[in-house]
Amino acid sequence: MNDPVLAQQIVDSSTDFAIITFDEGGLVTSWNVGAESIMGWTAEEALGQHGRMIFTEEDQAAGSPEDEMKRASIDGRAVDERLHVRRDGSRFWGSGLVMPLTGGSGFVKIVRDRTTERETERRLAMLTDALPGFVFEADADGHYVRINARFKAYTGRESSGLLGDRWLETIHPKHRDRARDAWNEAVDTGTTFEQTYMVEGADGEYRCFACRGVPETDDQGRVLRWIGTCVDVESEAKAKALLEDLNISLEHAVTDQVAALEESKRSLLAEVAERERIEEALRQSQKMEAIGQLTGGVAHDFNNLLTVILGSVDLLARPGLAEEKRTRYLAAIKETAERAAKLTNQLLAFARRQPLKAEHFDVADRLRQGMEVLRTVSGSRVEIDLQIRCEPCVVDADANQFETAILNMAVNARDAMEGEGCLTILVEERGEIPATRGHAAVEGRFIAVAVSDTGSGISEQDLPRVFEPFFTTKDVGKGTGLGLSQVFGFAKQSGGDIIIESAGPGAGASFILYLPRAADGEVHGEADLKPPTASTPPSGGGCVLLVEDNHLVGEFAAHLIGDLGYGNMWVSSAQEALELIEANPEKFDMVFTDVVMPGISGIELAERLRVSFPDLPVVLTSGYSHVLAAEGSHGFDLLQKPYTADGLAQVLKNATTK
Repeated sequence: MNDPVLAQQIVDSSTDFAIITFDEGGLVTSWNVGAESIMGWTAEEALGQHGRMIFTEEDQAAGSPEDEMKRASIDGRAVDERLHVRRDGSRFWGSGLVMPLTGGSGFVKIVRDRTTERETERRLAMLTDALPGFVFEADADGHYVRINARFKAYTGRESSGLLGDRWLETIHPKHRDRARDAWNEAVDTGTTFEQTYMVEGADGEYRCFACRGVPETDDQGRVLRWIGTCVDVESEAKAKALLEDLNISLEHAVTDQVAALEESKRSLLAEVAERERIEEALRQSQKMEAIGQLTGGVAHDFNNLLTVILGSVDLLARPGLAEEKRTRYLAAIKETAERAAKLTNQLLAFARRQPLKAEHFDVADRLRQGMEVLRTVSGSRVEIDLQIRCEPCVVDADANQFETAILNMAVNARDAMEGEGCLTILVEERGEIPATRGHAAVEGRFIAVAVSDTGSGISEQDLPRVFEPFFTTKDVGKGTGLGLSQVFGFAKQSGGDIIIESAGPGAGASFILYLPRAADGEVHGEADLKPPTASTPPSGGGCVLLVEDNHLVGEFAAHLIGDLGYGNMWVSSAQEALELIEANPEKFDMVFTDVVMPGISGIELAERLRVSFPDLPVVLTSGYSHVLAAEGSHGFDLLQKPYTADGLAQVLKNATTK
C-alpha cells in the first residue's frame, strides 16, 4: 500500500484489534486505537516502552517476549495465545500474531481480546481439575501457561511455582536433566513428548508419573500450544520392581536344580553328537554312492559316444576312402556329438543349472499345437486324451524346456505301456503343490499338467529313485535314465515341482508337473511345440570381435566365423576387447564372447558395452555358467556350446539385422 494516510486510517479503524509495532529491541514504535481500547495505555504512554509491559510477570520471567520475536524472525510469524496485562493490572486472554516488518526494521503484533471465549475454556479447565492426574498446557515455546488443580494439590505449589519452566523443580534431581532435554527436543521438533519420572509431592515424598504431551498445530503445521497429562504409575512401578525381585528369587531357587540338570544335559548332548556323527557318516556314504552312480553313468554314456567319434575319425584318416563311407562317418560323428550335447544339457537340467528363458505362454494352446508331435512320439497304438480344465492356462517358464519335459514324460509313459494303451494329459489350475519327498506343501497359484498312463506302474522301492540321473527300470539299451531327471530339474528351477502318483505295479502312473501361474495371465512369446527343421547357414558380412580364453575353441571359432563370410579378430580376454573397441569403436560390427573367463566375465563385458556402445550387438556363448543359470542372459542373445555352424551363422545373422 503506497498511501500512508490510508494505511493509518485502516489501522486506527481496527478498534477490535490491538496493532502494535516494535523495533528490533522490543520497544514500542506505534500504538493504535484498538490497543488503547483493549489494554488501557494511551499511545503517548506506550511509545518508547518495552513490549514486555503487556506480558504477565510469569511470562516475562520465562523470556516469552524475546522467544516470540525470535520465533517470528525464524518462521516469519509467531502465534500468540496467552494471558496479557492491562494498564490497571487486570489480565485478559489475548489471541495474537507477531510478524517481522518488511525491511527488517522491527515487528508488528496484532492482539484480539478472547476473554469471553476463554470462559468456555474455563469450564473445560474445571473438568480437567476433576481428573485424577496432572493436566498442563504450554505455549508454542514450551512454557507452561496453565495447570489443573490436581497438579497444584499434589505438589503443594501455586500456579506461580509451576508455570513457565518451574515445573521442572518438582522432578527428582536424578531425572530432571533427562526430562528437560526430552521436553526441549519435543518442543524443537514438534514431536510427542513421552517420559516417566519421579515427581515430588507436598509431603516431600516422590512418586512415579508417566507424562505425555502432544502439540496442537495450525493448518500449516505450526505449533500453537501443547496439551499434556501425567498419570500416577507408582503402583505399577512397585509391582514391576516386586516382580523383578520375585524373578531373582526364583532364579536363585532353581540354580541348584539347573546345576544338577547341566550334567544330564552334557551327557545327552554327547549322545546326540555321537548319533549325528553316525548319521552324517551314513549320509556321506549315500552321497558317495550317488556320486559313484552318476559318475559311472556319465562315463558309460560318454565312453560309448567317444567310441563312435574316435572310431569314425580313425576310419576317415584311411587313404582312398570312398565318398559314401566318408559321408557316413561324418554323419556318425555329428550325430554322436549332438547326443553328447543333449546328455550334458540333461545333466544340467537335473542339477538345475541350465539357463532358462522364462516367458508367459498358454500351456493348453501349446499342447494343442503339439498334439501331432506327441502322437508321432507315442505311436499309433497309444490313444491320447487331452483334457483342459482352465482357460487360459498361462505359466511363467521356459517354453522350450516345457516342450522337452512333455516329450520326455510322453516317451516315459509310452515305454511303460509298451507302446499300447491310453495316455491322458490333464491341465488345470491348483492352489498348492502337495507335500512330497519330505517337503511341506507350497501354497500359491500353479498350473498342473498331469500325464497319466495305463502301463506297468512303479514299485514302492523304485519311487524314491525315479528322478535320479541314469536310473531306469527299462532293459539295457532302451533308456538313458535322464528324461525324468530333466523334467525334475526344469520343474524345480522354474519354481514348481513334479509329483508321482502310482498305486503300484500294474496300476499305471501319473506324473504331475506344477509350474507357477503367470500373474497377469497374458501370453508373451511365440515358441511352438514342433520338431526342429533343417536350416541353411545365412551368408555373413561385417567384422566380428571374438572373445574366447580357450585356445582350441578360439582358434576353431575364428576359422568358422571366417568361413561363414565374416571378418574377425580374436582376443583371449574381455579387457583386451574393451581396449580394442574403445580405441576404434567403428571397426567392429558385433561382439561374440564367451561367458566364463578369468577377470572380467562375458556378461560384465556385455553390460559395459551396452552402456558405452549401445548400438554394438553382443552375442554370448557358454557351455555352462552359474550366472546364466541363476540370472539368465541379461537380455543378450545366447548361443549354447557346443554349437553348430548353422547355429552360429543364424545367431550372428540375427545380431547384425536387429
